[in-house]
Amino acid sequence: MGKKANGNGLLLLKKDDEKKEIEFELRYLLSLTIQERFQLMQNKSREMIALLEQNGHRKAAELLKRK
Repeated sequence: MGKKANGNGLLLLKKDDEKKEIEFELRYLLSLTIQERFQLMQNKSREMIALLEQNGHRKAAELLKRK
């Protein structure tokens, strides 16, 4: 059921199986070096920042002057 397709690291399942999906992800992460894991985290952080900026959620709060 769960297998890699064409050697490119795709998990193919006939039906949803959360346990197999988690096992597959953990095997993938364990296959990476520490440097590769940190690079993956940094890339995801940059991606999240870019998405936040695109949607206007990283702008600094405006200061309101009171009279």
